[in-house]
Amino acid sequence: MHFGEIKNCDIANGEGVRVTLFVSGCTNHCEHCFQPETWDFGYGQPFTGETEEELLALLAPEHINGLTLLGGEPFEPENQRALLPFLRRVRQRYPHKTIWAFSGFTWEEMHTPGSHPHCEATAPMLELIDVLVDGRYVEAKKDISLRFRGSSNQRLIDVPRSRAAGHVVLWDA
Repeated sequence: MHFGEIKNCDIANGEGVRVTLFVSGCTNHCEHCFQPETWDFGYGQPFTGETEEELLALLAPEHINGLTLLGGEPFEPENQRALLPFLRRVRQRYPHKTIWAFSGFTWEEMHTPGSHPHCEATAPMLELIDVLVDGRYVEAKKDISLRFRGSSNQRLIDVPRSRAAGHVVLWDA
């Protein structure tokens, strides 16, 4: 897996002050994507053990609320396989910090065997995520007044509550 950028003081992509990892690779190709360069799976730098250590160190300060995964697309199968062991480390080291993920794939797609984003890493990865912003960006539904979303079709999903309920439960700040 490659990544395009790491931000260590992000207040736009989740609640509180966050460390943000922009992964590379996306097959969604949303019209008017704000980072089309990240569609390329080889864009940026390799995600290595050193990258993981850097991210873990950036998450250490008390004022950091958690980690956010963006893209590109974190839920491309090859990205899931690379992110899953790292997210386990984050959760183990920082159990009180939240993990958010943004995906152009929907919750339903992620849970449908045979769909593109569904693989052996999907369910374990979702178990580690607190909030999932799902759905492709749709220019015709653009709404700049929405918190943490670009278009009205996208949802903020409370992942632990959704897993417990067996259906989508929206996140309520």
